[in-house]
Parts: sequence; structure tokens; C-alpha cells
Amino acid sequence: MCANRTTAADETRMTGRSDQQGGSSDPTALSGLDTVVIGGGIGGLSAACHLAGRGANVRLLERHDTLGGVAGRIETEGFRIDTGPSWYLMPDTFERFFSAFDREPSDYYDLTRLDPHYRVFWKDGDRIDVPDDPAALPGLFEAYESGAGDALESYLDMAQHAYEVGIEEFVYRDRSRFRDCLDPRILKAARGVDLLSSMQEYVEEYFEHPKLQQLVQYTLVFLGGSPHNTPAIYTLMSHVDFNLGVYHPTGGIASVIDGMADLATELGVEIEPNTPVSAIEPHPDGVLVSTDSKTHTVDRVVSNANPYHVERDLLSPTATEYGNQYWEDRTYAPSAFLMYLGVEGEVNPLAHHTLVLPTDWDDHFEAIFDDPQWPADPAYYVNVPTVTDDTMAPAGHSVVVVLVPIAAGLADGETARSRYREQVLSDLATHTGVDLRDRIVFERSACVSEFADRFSLPNGSALGLAHTLRQTGPLRPSIRSSAIDELYYAGSYTSPGIGVPMCLVSGEHAVDALEADATAGPIGRLVSPPAWLSS
Repeated sequence: MCANRTTAADETRMTGRSDQQGGSSDPTALSGLDTVVIGGGIGGLSAACHLAGRGANVRLLERHDTLGGVAGRIETEGFRIDTGPSWYLMPDTFERFFSAFDREPSDYYDLTRLDPHYRVFWKDGDRIDVPDDPAALPGLFEAYESGAGDALESYLDMAQHAYEVGIEEFVYRDRSRFRDCLDPRILKAARGVDLLSSMQEYVEEYFEHPKLQQLVQYTLVFLGGSPHNTPAIYTLMSHVDFNLGVYHPTGGIASVIDGMADLATELGVEIEPNTPVSAIEPHPDGVLVSTDSKTHTVDRVVSNANPYHVERDLLSPTATEYGNQYWEDRTYAPSAFLMYLGVEGEVNPLAHHTLVLPTDWDDHFEAIFDDPQWPADPAYYVNVPTVTDDTMAPAGHSVVVVLVPIAAGLADGETARSRYREQVLSDLATHTGVDLRDRIVFERSACVSEFADRFSLPNGSALGLAHTLRQTGPLRPSIRSSAIDELYYAGSYTSPGIGVPMCLVSGEHAVDALEADATAGPIGRLVSPPAWLSS
């Protein structure tokens, strides 16, 4: 099922400049600066490492007893279950992060390249495996639609171009302010990239068969969008999906969090779990960051806690950044109904990653974005990491995680959750032949309420702000706070956006902005030039 362990540096089919490092290479650029990072999610850990790598004194305050934010782990009875992200994509981005500190991912965790990338069960009885070899894809597509093999090759050529433009000009290069977009290189680089059409409109130009349209669009779930509200530039995700490979870190995504935490500690970051922040206030000497037991006076703060939560719960009532109306008008990415299961025996024919899809998924997307309700005929994802990694369950058992995207803000009382649990497990048995109900030995669930209560995410969205055209780049909440000059943001709510690789880069961008402002003097953020002028 799976290839041998490898590091992403060994792969020859990766694009993107993994050797490109942002920000300052000077390890003393922020020497003597006292900083606090709020939140130990991926963006916060990234920011902490970049701050410490440039000489700052860094204290990371995490309100829970473990790091990772939504990328957590359940450890019980021999099971190790990722509670959040489970796809390791864009490996070049992880190589790039660790290389900024003269490290490699393999210094902290092992990777396995998956083949197949994932298995798809359609509810009409059809089933396919998406192979790791891109050369096998045209034949797969051609079997569904005459001419689709050639169309796929053209589509993936454009997807690669969109990826190279997107990664170089909008991900690795900070474009979080409008003046950051006044770069003549953008127009030159983006020639041929459709920036205005929706994904559905764009994909229909290549493929007529609805199953092929689904195959090149399911990754929109990673961006929190639908085919009808996501810009066509995100066709780049097909390059990520089909060409760059899908990987599994031994021990799950939580092992990546462990590696980042180990790196942060090596760099001198002081990590304080079980330390919720209660207030952030301006101070003549910088910023006051208050916890239940102590107040820290520091020069700069990077918040991995989202700006909605910071504005509502941590800033003073007079320090409004966006206001209630702004947050009410946003388009939120889906929440999720999640079942974390420890199961007796194997669960063939489920693959490491499995998608179960109706042949028409428009009703499901409408139930998320247009008419919020529990989807009647859901499209969902099943993760069985024990197909690849036997360290994640006791002998003779499997880990199964079922994720159904649902509308943010949906009422998720116990009755609704219990009913939907039975519906989804029954649906899984019907359409894959795997009936788990009599074999479950461990079970936990999460839904809208957990995302809202445990992580202070607006409307209980599992991902943040969807990547619609009006919520992309400088139209997302800014890295730089408008309420406190010394406050910066990292994470999925700011740019570059949703997803583990994007949050990884967001921490770097926050520190780049902080450094640019700090080294420009007392009115630094007013005069600090856009990044493209100095790169």
C-alpha cells in the first residue's frame, strides 16, 4: 500500500523553492526583544521558532495542557488518534520551515509516501484508487470520459502554473496589505491564471463527467470552500494532490507538532502549557499580557489565537479592530462532525484516506453554505492511519476517524449528534461494506460546540474564514493589529490562510512584519516598505 520512508528532499517531482527562506537571516536581528506568543498551534509554534531564531526572548503561552491547537492527539488504551488535520501535503513547505534553522523534517519525524493517495467510494457502487504515479492518471480519467485524459494533462499543467505563481507570489511572499500587492511582478507572473472565475466554472471547461469534477475539486474542503464560492486560482490544489504526493508522518500529524515543539525548545523558547491569557493591553513600555497568575510586560506579541477571540475576549472594549458586524458578515469554512474510533480488527477495504461521495454533492454544499442543516446525503472522509502506521493502535486494532463537513453554527445537541452518528455509520456500512458498529472499543466525538468552546472559534468553524474571492490575500484579517501596534497575528484567519502549510508560513510572515516594523523605528509600521521592495 505504501512506499518506503523518505524525506521530501529526496523527491524529484516537487516544485516550489524549498530553499527560499523569508525574513532576516541575521540570528541577532531581534536580539534583546522580549516577546510573547499566544497559542501553541502550528502558526504559534512557527512564530515562536522564527522569533527565537532571530534572537528574541520568547515565551509561548498555551491555555491547554498540550500543544497543537486543533491539531491535537487523543492517547488512551494504546490508541493515538489525531483530532484535527490528518493529511501531510506540500512537503516542500515543511522542508523550507525546518531549513530556516538548519534542520530537516527527518530530524524530528519519519515520513511515508502513500500509494494510493486515497480511495473513493461513490454511492452508486463505483470505486477507484487515486495512484501516486501521475502518469497513471490520464488513463483513469479517460475511462470516465472520452478525451478526459488529454484534458487532465492540460488541467494539471495550468494547476502547476497556478501553484508556482501562488506559492511564490502569495504564500511565501507576504501580501497581507494592499500595498504589498502593488508589485509589477504579480501581473507578469499571473499571466494565464484565472483569478476571477469560480472553481466550478473553471473545471467545467475541462471535464463534463461529475465524478471527474469531484476528483479535481474535493481538495476545496481543505480551503473551507465549495466549488461555487472558491476562486479558480485554487486549482493549484490539484497540483498538490496529484503531483506533489501525499505523506504520513509516523505517529500522525501530532508528531509534527512534537517536532516543532522540540525545535522551539532547542532554540530557547519557554513553553508554558495550562496558561490561558486573560487580557492584552497597551503599555508605555510595550504590551501587558495577563494570565490568571501573572502579568508579562513585553515588547511585542504574536497571537495564534484568532482575531475574533482576541477582539471579543482579550482586548479592552474600546480597542475594537473589526466589530461585530464584520464577523457576522464573514463566510465561514465548515465545521465538522467528527467520530474518533478505536476498532477491533482490520477495516478493509478502507484505505489510509477514503472519501465516500454521493454522485451529486451540491445538496451537501447547500446544507453548509446556503441553507444550514445536517446533510441528508453526506459526503464524508474516513481516515484509517493504522493501514500505514501500526504505532497508532494496539495490536489487532484499527484507528478510524470519520469527518463530515457541516455548517458552522449548526445546533449540535446530543440528540442530533446521536442520530447523525447512526446515520453515518449505517451509510458507511452500506457503501463501503465496513460495518464498525459492533467492533468499537473506544469512541469520542467533536462537533460545532467543541470548536466554539474549546478553541473560541467563531460559529464553531473547524477551519476559519473560507477562501472566497472576498476573503483572500489582503482581504483577510491583517497580520498587523490595528488595536495595538505591537500586536501581530498568525494562523488560519490571516494570510496566507487555511491549512497546515499555510499556518506554518503565517508564523514566518508575522515575524517578518514584526521585524520590519521594529527595525524601522518608532513609527515602523507606518513606513516599513512592502516586502517585495526588499526581496
